[in-house]
Amino acid sequence: SVSAFLLNRSSDLSFNVIAITKDGHFVMERQYRHALGCTCYELPCGVMEEGETPLEAAQRELEEETGYGGGEWKKLMELSANPSTMTNLTHSFLATGVEKISEQHLDSTEELEVHLLTREEVCHLLRNNEMMQSLMVASLLKYLSLELI
Repeated sequence: SVSAFLLNRSSDLSFNVIAITKDGHFVMERQYRHALGCTCYELPCGVMEEGETPLEAAQRELEEETGYGGGEWKKLMELSANPSTMTNLTHSFLATGVEKISEQHLDSTEELEVHLLTREEVCHLLRNNEMMQSLMVASLLKYLSLELI
């Protein structure tokens, strides 16, 4: 039998996006994260609003946070931050051929910079532990591993 333990039950509301421009640059964000006290590189990400599908939310958030959109979209993976205590999954999408279609439309609490990085620059971030969010690192590693197949 299993001993009683605490579960963090929440719905599958979160997502991240690996967005790659027509010329092969990764659309990345850099923003301050208070819990770690550092400014980090991240993938565009967010949570779904009521009535949205994960794909609709990811497309909306990419444009709001970065001004990029369009392209071809596909689901890359679903993953759990911690399946021993958390019930929710994060949806990860790959968007290729995106282009600048608008200005950023940030919430009043958001302050982030958009950076276009080469594949080599993204690999450098990963090799040197310059990305701290584990679900984003996992998504990028999955994408990069698929490129090798």
